[in-house]
Amino acid sequence: MKLLHVDSSILGDASVSRQLSAAVVEGWRTAVPGLEVLRRDLAAEPIPHLDARQLPAVKPGLPAVEAEPDAETRAAIALGAAALEEFLAADVVVVGAPMYNFGIPSQLKAWIDRLAVAGRTFAYTEAGPTGLAGGKKVIVASSRGGLYRPDTPQAAVDFQEPYLRAVFGFFGIADVSFVRAEGLALGAEARTAALEAALGSVPELVAA
Repeated sequence: MKLLHVDSSILGDASVSRQLSAAVVEGWRTAVPGLEVLRRDLAAEPIPHLDARQLPAVKPGLPAVEAEPDAETRAAIALGAAALEEFLAADVVVVGAPMYNFGIPSQLKAWIDRLAVAGRTFAYTEAGPTGLAGGKKVIVASSRGGLYRPDTPQAAVDFQEPYLRAVFGFFGIADVSFVRAEGLALGAEARTAALEAALGSVPELVAA
């Protein structure tokens, strides 16, 4: 079994989403002897955002803006292609995804843009779009400074969880779970309680 561990927080050791994603991965290591884990740190080694020079590589049929891509463009294309192959090969994908300004980090969006390739993770058909990357399990380790649950006043500005559910669903992945620590900016006591509760839910999440 292969597990892909992706982190996107720029906070390093101070990151709650990194603590949560690490705990999830450790739970899987314990539960599945011989588990193969591949690590991708999008903050330490960011994938370049798509630009006009790279776009033909993920959108076949688009005209290239230059006859021969330069070395930097070729390297960015190769990095994106490797990220896609890692994702497709994984049985389980654990994604550390903090909320930044009501959404996800740009580093994580750049990674997702490399996965969204027609003919690889989705296809358009006469009946509409269909996902091609089903059969995986995705676990998102989510951290948030405020409170954005459906029963809170800020729920309407949560563009983190709905987006991630939508994009992985578009890829055909029905099994998407979240382990969440929120209210982290509401004081030391709230932060500790939120992190402890999230970590406490990890064993049940791994067993599901």
